[in-house]
Amino acid sequence: MNMRKSNTLKKIREGKVAYSTKINLNDPRAVEIAAMCGFDCIWIDMEHVPSDFVGIENMIRAAKVHDCDVLTRVPKTGGYSDIIRPLEADSTGIMVPHLMSLEEAKKIVYYTKFHPIGRRPLDGGNADGKYCLVDGPDYMKQANKERFTVVQIEDPEPMAELEEICALPGLDMIFFGPADFSQGIGKPCEMDNPALAEARKKVAQCARKHGKIAGTVGGMTNVKHLVSEGYNFINIGADVIALSSYYKNIIENLSK
Repeated sequence: MNMRKSNTLKKIREGKVAYSTKINLNDPRAVEIAAMCGFDCIWIDMEHVPSDFVGIENMIRAAKVHDCDVLTRVPKTGGYSDIIRPLEADSTGIMVPHLMSLEEAKKIVYYTKFHPIGRRPLDGGNADGKYCLVDGPDYMKQANKERFTVVQIEDPEPMAELEEICALPGLDMIFFGPADFSQGIGKPCEMDNPALAEARKKVAQCARKHGKIAGTVGGMTNVKHLVSEGYNFINIGADVIALSSYYKNIIENLSK
């Protein structure tokens, strides 16, 4: 028996661009709707959203019903269990926010990849290993191949080690976060700032140079530009934006 394969990785390995959307609401139904609409991946969050592991597990199940990947952003603080539990619940990837150094990146790889890349603690008795139905050595090999580890570059500090970070075996995706990066350079929310644009371009180029996935957030107005810069994993939209836009439109039209 095999683990569920990643459609996101399959698409990117074929030279295509994969698209995700972000879910802030702690509701499996919101995940299922997005998955049914055809996204390659659903981004769920534990950094800014008060979701517990039971909620995360149910959202992952909702996506899997429609063979859709899930990327879980884990909290910045905590032990290794906080990083790997979403993987064991069968999240296709985990994202660690605010990577600050190469040394930190090495620790992340150590805990999220099995031998011979890292030393992720081994327990195949969860959803990703199909509750021990996947043979142990096969589970380790497939997890290293079909699950992805993502780090976010959203501060200026790690840019000095960007080349070494992108070259690190075991990191699968380098994800540029523009909002917090704008804070870090003292230009909060100036998304068109030249320094931010240069950093975003540099992250994509460096990631692709070392065979890594280049990820970021975008919108319908700039998605083609991001692809031209080298980004091949792009998050577009969020459930809260979709709902607020829809409801605002109703109220505005009722007021006419």
